[in-house]
Amino acid sequence: MSTRPETITELTPGLLRILAPNPSPMTWWGTNTYVLGEGTERVLIDPGPDLPAHRDAVLSALPCGTRISHILVTHAHLDHSGGARALADATDAPILAFGDALAGRSPHMAALAETLGGGEGVDKTFSPDIALPHAAVLDTPAGPIEALHTPGHMGNHLCFAWRGAVFSGDLIMGWSSSLISPPDGDASAFRDSCTLLLNSAPARLHPGHGDPVEAPLERIHFLLSHRAERETQILSALAQGPMDLFSLTRTVYTDLPETHLPAAARNTLAHLIDLSRQNRLKATPEIGVSAVFSVP
Repeated sequence: MSTRPETITELTPGLLRILAPNPSPMTWWGTNTYVLGEGTERVLIDPGPDLPAHRDAVLSALPCGTRISHILVTHAHLDHSGGARALADATDAPILAFGDALAGRSPHMAALAETLGGGEGVDKTFSPDIALPHAAVLDTPAGPIEALHTPGHMGNHLCFAWRGAVFSGDLIMGWSSSLISPPDGDASAFRDSCTLLLNSAPARLHPGHGDPVEAPLERIHFLLSHRAERETQILSALAQGPMDLFSLTRTVYTDLPETHLPAAARNTLAHLIDLSRQNRLKATPEIGVSAVFSVP
């Protein structure tokens, strides 16, 4: 892991990043909380984990006499939404998001939920004060902010467009690909959301973890190609014979240590569900973590 940046960084005029103290292999240096605006009222994106030290850092980053007017949440994972309610209580600002942790989940994922496991890091108690539909435009003290419903990493995931840039949460990051863990993660929805961002042509991405992405279209194209390559690897492996989820994951992810394979298996499962819906493979007896997969 590279050198951790300062806790509070001014990325551009009117944009502060406050880095939460929750580094890990899944969060890089920690969760990025963003404060937007230059007036007496500011907008916050992603409160981060429910850690008093992080909440204090966020409040101390505000110039004297300023307050938070809106708390925007990209998605209901604890490292992004966990601190929302305490921060709302401290500032009297409303929490805005697409919906609770189950909102935006596709019908086929909802139908499979009991057999898929998953649920890593989900903030099951999260409930926004205001639900934001896709393409809603907020009139805020920091200027207009458009909410973009971008499921893939999680069903209730939103990106936020502001001043030509997009706050991309955990959908697109520069240092890592996104975890897609069903039933919250959905490989088909991920592709669609990437296409949505490509069409919006942002000049820069500000992700939930790591540095800004300065060449967003190039990065999105790379991640789409990466997912397509994984699907090709999965089908090639199954062409040699039927496999269960974990045998298949070990065959495809040959460069990962054993400790990382459980997370890789969640991505593999997402691809298997997607390929099954395309009728490109068969699951016996049915899609789930204990199924055996084969090509027709």
